[in-house]
Amino acid sequence: MGEEAALKVEELRFGYDGARVIRGLDLELAVGDVVCVIGPNGAGKTTTLRVIAGLERPEAGRILCRGERIDGHSPKEILKRGIGLVPQEARLFRGMTVLENLQMGAYLRNDAEGVGRDLARVYLLFPVLKKRAGQRAGSLSGGERQMLAVARSLMSRVKVLLMDEPSLGLAPMLVAGLGRIILDINAETHLSVMLVEQNAEMALNVARYGYVLERGRIAMEGRTQDLLKSDKIRQAYLGL
Repeated sequence: MGEEAALKVEELRFGYDGARVIRGLDLELAVGDVVCVIGPNGAGKTTTLRVIAGLERPEAGRILCRGERIDGHSPKEILKRGIGLVPQEARLFRGMTVLENLQMGAYLRNDAEGVGRDLARVYLLFPVLKKRAGQRAGSLSGGERQMLAVARSLMSRVKVLLMDEPSLGLAPMLVAGLGRIILDINAETHLSVMLVEQNAEMALNVARYGYVLERGRIAMEGRTQDLLKSDKIRQAYLGL
């Protein structure tokens, strides 16, 4: 066998107040790969990421990061293992500057020299953030806030980036740019990315493998180039 998967979810189950949200879910993210999870509202996409990130505790199943079980660990412990979550709507410290938000991303680290190098790297990836370094995060545009949320996760030296609806509320032109940014980060850093998206077209064009989640179960999966050709996907998610 080759290298352990960056992230593997096996028979995951979770519910709220007796209502089943995730029903025996299996997902896998290879090291350095980009996968997407698409599906209708209420399918369990966001909940899946919250469980992986430790914000919710699963009822059953296993979550493994490079072969090591992480289910049941605290969000802080999971972040220490290199798994970072970019939540919906770029939840930033809006009263703090761009630079202060980036520094908060590195708050668990104690390698000042490495933090400096990573700050220089994210400024190369996102030049607009360097220009806005002294500006309060709450005054940024929607696209800039999304860039800052991603950059803040990178400052944590994550190996796996969980992205929850990063295109939410963005104009179509910004959505296309966001897709390119995800691909650039993946190519530049070999970061493993799990992308949860309502915008199926963007997600399927960015990821290499995709899962379709419906009612807490995987309804379909495969290479994104094949999913894009599927009549079901084209009709249900692409409006074609």
